[in-house]
Amino acid sequence: MSIKRIEPGKRMSGAVVHGNTVYLAGQVGEGASVTEQSKSALAEVDRLLAAAGSDKSKILQTIIYLSDMSTFGEMNAVWEAWIDPANPPARATSQAALATPDYKVEFIVTAAI
Repeated sequence: MSIKRIEPGKRMSGAVVHGNTVYLAGQVGEGASVTEQSKSALAEVDRLLAAAGSDKSKILQTIIYLSDMSTFGEMNAVWEAWIDPANPPARATSQAALATPDYKVEFIVTAAI
C-alpha cells in the first residue's frame, strides 16, 4: 500500500495518506483567543483534508488539546459551528502544555478518504 506525504518538511508532514486514511499533523492557529485560534486551526484542517481528497464529513477521530480547560466552552462553540452535524467524529479533549505558551488549542485529526 502506498504512502503519500502532503507538505513534507524537515520534522513532519502536514498530512500523511495511507490507504484510504489521512492522518493530519497537529493543527494550531493564529490569534490571541481560543476562538480565533480554533477557527484558524480548523481552516487548516479543511485545507489539508481537501489536499488529501477528503473533507470534514469523513473525519473519524479528533483529539483536541487545550492549554487551559477553562476555555473548553469557547473551543466547543467554534467546533460545533464548524463540524458536520450529520457526521460527528469520535473525539477526546484534554488539557496539555502545548509547544509554546502562545498556543491555546491543537487539533489532531484522522479521516477517511
